[in-house]
Amino acid sequence: MADMIVRNARITTLDPDNPSATALAVAGGNVLAVGDEATVMAHATAGTRIIDAGGRRLIPGLNDSHLHLIRGGLNYNMELRWDGVRTLADAMAMLREQVARTPAPQWVRVVGGFSEHQFAEKRLPTLQELNEAAPETPVFILHLYDRALINRAALRAVGYTKDSPDPPGGRLERDAAGNPTGLLLAKPNALILYATLAMGPKLPPEFQLNSTRHFMRELNRLGITSVIDAGGGFQNYPEDYEIIQKLHADGELTVRIAYNLFTQKKGGELADFDRWSRMLKPLQGDGMLRHNGAGEMLVFSAADFEDFREPRPELPQGMEGELEDVVRLLAQRRWPFRIHATYDESISRVLDVYEKVNREVPFDGLHWFIDHAETISDRNIERVRALQGGIAIQHRMAYQGEYFAERYGRAAVRNTPPVRKMLNAGLPVGAGTDATRVASYNPWMSLYWMVTGRTVGGLSMYGDDNLLEREEALRLYTHGSAWFSHEQDRKGLLKAGLYADFALLSSDFLHVPEEAIKDITSVLTVVGGKVVHGSDDFGPLAPVLPRPMPDWSPVNRFGGYQGATQAQARAMFERAHAHAHGTSCAVHGHGKDHAAHHPAPVSGPRDFWGALGCLCHAF
Repeated sequence: MADMIVRNARITTLDPDNPSATALAVAGGNVLAVGDEATVMAHATAGTRIIDAGGRRLIPGLNDSHLHLIRGGLNYNMELRWDGVRTLADAMAMLREQVARTPAPQWVRVVGGFSEHQFAEKRLPTLQELNEAAPETPVFILHLYDRALINRAALRAVGYTKDSPDPPGGRLERDAAGNPTGLLLAKPNALILYATLAMGPKLPPEFQLNSTRHFMRELNRLGITSVIDAGGGFQNYPEDYEIIQKLHADGELTVRIAYNLFTQKKGGELADFDRWSRMLKPLQGDGMLRHNGAGEMLVFSAADFEDFREPRPELPQGMEGELEDVVRLLAQRRWPFRIHATYDESISRVLDVYEKVNREVPFDGLHWFIDHAETISDRNIERVRALQGGIAIQHRMAYQGEYFAERYGRAAVRNTPPVRKMLNAGLPVGAGTDATRVASYNPWMSLYWMVTGRTVGGLSMYGDDNLLEREEALRLYTHGSAWFSHEQDRKGLLKAGLYADFALLSSDFLHVPEEAIKDITSVLTVVGGKVVHGSDDFGPLAPVLPRPMPDWSPVNRFGGYQGATQAQARAMFERAHAHAHGTSCAVHGHGKDHAAHHPAPVSGPRDFWGALGCLCHAF
């Protein structure tokens, strides 16, 4: 019998045998029945929780096939998000307010997820504006993978001076006297951006646990129930996975995670995968946290950096031998793998290696795939199909389309990436974002991009031949992505026996005007039959989270994705915040008596801790 029944809903099941329904029953974490209300209500008992959906659209939970959740969760509470902010004036108002709330020696960080083109002003802040807004507090602003802006206080904090050489892979812009101005340029790659960011203070483990929980709740708020984590730079295994492992052990994961391992050592890639493949069996784990193989970095020499403001990089000679050794090892040990590849020229050389290894050690069902593939050719789509691979696409072009069109022309942008051709070829295709840095984690921005072909700045890129119908795009974000973690028989459809993962939407994705797609959220998100997020009338059904830690966290004031106008986003966040977290100090019930309202203690061994929470320093 049913643990939960949702009735009076407009359900899109994505099950071809039963495409629509009005009620859904859950038992033991799985879907028990989907159909008309009379049939489903027959499974009710006195103990069944019955939820009236109020006629809202209900969909399978969204599954981001490429998101850096584990790394992003460790840092979420420290980051001021400009995702979705509509004007630079609003963004700078947020920044100034956060500067006032942030105690020394902490930084204010805006770490990607936005594009200058989303602002009405169509520009980034100037360094002068940053220095005026924050004369003493270090500020770091990452824009995509192309640049970072840091103020004078941040320059002092990281030690960049006239005598500092340009770091490998990047450039410090300098004034006429040779002094760094605060503009960091990724030329030819983003190492300077991430190496500088890594110099800032980090959250202690207790706060990282809290931060990751809040990031997962933010994803739940947007209807996400699963992700495939693509690892990332400065994300070492197993050290940087201890937080997510503890949350899993404590039963506090609210997003299903399949994680890939991303090599960290140039020249040591084969040793990394040899060691890790002895530690982990292929697909080891359970339905909430499981290993998913290697990548997206397999070898550093095979990674083509995708800053469309810069010319296409040429992969170095010798790449093939390095990649061949790693892929052969993975195929022998039956580890699935994924690889970052933006340009068709890179993909051609990668596929040469894959075809060679496959002749010796057949891939045979490994579910290998290419990430990104913005300029993949018809010929290489066919080669991927022949090797039984897939392609994970992301809405990076929604944030960089203007730069691509400026460099390569409006004709070239029409099939970047050629999603319709991939589907017509019969390839597995999964949708995602590549968040948290190069684009926003908001899945509705990705769905908007697939349906309209427009950037966040309004540039129309694609013709009708490369646009998707709404239900078609939704399928890529649910059942399509499930293939990429070998879970197509467990998730992505609302069908008896599959995971009870679903989202009840704030407005009807299938029928709202196109521009309204960007502002959709979930009012009720369920993972494995458990409510993990609720808002509006469904708010009381959701479990209460502790307040974001530390008290000065930008999440406490602004939340995450800023949908609608700034004023609307502010009001919505405050309502949800008051219900979910209360309004006083998380630990002792203090009201105004926390560090954000007092000078930060900056001497002695308790500098970091004293600046974070209550004045009594107890945590």
